[in-house]
Amino acid sequence: MLSFQPITQKDRTKLRRYYQSCSYGLCEYSVGVKIMYRYAMHPEWAEAAGCLIIRNHIKDRIVYDYPVPGPDGDEDAALSAIEECCMEAGVPPIISVVPAEKAPVLLQRYPYVRVSDVRTWRDYFYYTEDLQYFTGRRYAGQRNHIKKFFKACPDAAFRVLTGEDAPAIEQFWTDYEQEFTKADNPSAAAELKSSKHMLRMAGKPWFRCGGMFDGQKLIALALAEKCGETLVIHIEKALYSYQGVYPAMVQAFAQEFGKDVKYLNREDDAADRGLRTSKLQYGPAFLAPKYCFEPQNELLSHVREIPELTTERLTLSALKEEDIPAYNALVLDGERNRWWGYDDVAGLGGPVEQDSFYKVAQTDFQNRTAVNFAVRLSGKLIGEAVLYRFNYRGDAELGCRIAPEYAGNGYGTEAFSAVADWALYKVHLTRVLAKCYHENEASRKMLTSCMRPSGQDDTFFYFTKEV
Repeated sequence: MLSFQPITQKDRTKLRRYYQSCSYGLCEYSVGVKIMYRYAMHPEWAEAAGCLIIRNHIKDRIVYDYPVPGPDGDEDAALSAIEECCMEAGVPPIISVVPAEKAPVLLQRYPYVRVSDVRTWRDYFYYTEDLQYFTGRRYAGQRNHIKKFFKACPDAAFRVLTGEDAPAIEQFWTDYEQEFTKADNPSAAAELKSSKHMLRMAGKPWFRCGGMFDGQKLIALALAEKCGETLVIHIEKALYSYQGVYPAMVQAFAQEFGKDVKYLNREDDAADRGLRTSKLQYGPAFLAPKYCFEPQNELLSHVREIPELTTERLTLSALKEEDIPAYNALVLDGERNRWWGYDDVAGLGGPVEQDSFYKVAQTDFQNRTAVNFAVRLSGKLIGEAVLYRFNYRGDAELGCRIAPEYAGNGYGTEAFSAVADWALYKVHLTRVLAKCYHENEASRKMLTSCMRPSGQDDTFFYFTKEV
């Protein structure tokens, strides 16, 4: 299982080992965004298969960044680790935001998936040389603004900011807040607070920071982070009262810090009309998509209600309220269920009520995380077969248990085979998986009769049935 821990400032060096050479380019794949927007994303990090894995808690959803590989990283194994973690938690493995270059990987990985690409998420990418020189007719406006700025402020100059500039930076924030027009906007206010915090790291090796001065007065500043061939600009602020200072600073910053990158990423526009207009005026090379992949298991697509299956001797159907006494006896038979591999009582997370296990089965199907079939002989519940642990890649696990007084008559094999065939041909799974303890010889024989052995470990024998 993945072991996550919240991202804090002390994790910057560890994260930078992955982000410094990351080719994704999107602003989310950077230390700066993880620190700046902790209040909104609540990011946590873990490592697996030589990859960095980030888990974000955004509103009421858990979403994962696409894994960032190190030199010997295995992205496929890291994605599998995410999926395993989600299966244990009973939630789908939502991967967001996904760079365009990785979208085909996930499209091939997930048979059923909902994909979104929201316009307001997209990052604005600019060719570095465009912002360094502002050449051509499309940049005539920027050139004119810069000329007017330096005519009004002939002593203005850009320079790199370090820790020694802390007093000038603090004074800048005081001046900036007097001109700040979005103080009533909670999101903008939170972003400003984070920006102040980030500028205290001016001079740190992870960030590139510079500002435009009018004499000794700091009138504009920016902070960026190099990730692969992209310079991600996290912060750009200027005093509105200095007309033309924005394009002047953009150009100076690109000339100073853009020598070793192909692109400048000025991040998204947060659905702000003014910000969008401004970013478009600088002539982006492209707006980078950020895909959100929400895998869907096969139940969501193909199963509206639990069907009735029939075999030579049995009927399999949904649990009913009148089944509760017999179902509770089955579930609470500790001696029998030592081979079940799951503690139903502990799984409740609370006291056992008369209808507790029945409600769990109902809820699991409502959420399309499992299908519980009641195995019936002449209408009486004698066991259950459960299709569960959907991995969103075409696989699910199948388990079956029969009440002890009906054991040894082949009912388990009959029920198991019926649900396995239904899962493959009606639910359209690619594979049905099963396992049994080494000590459970009866279960091993049953599974061997209707499935193909696929391996073993210290605890279980594993089996597979495919179309």
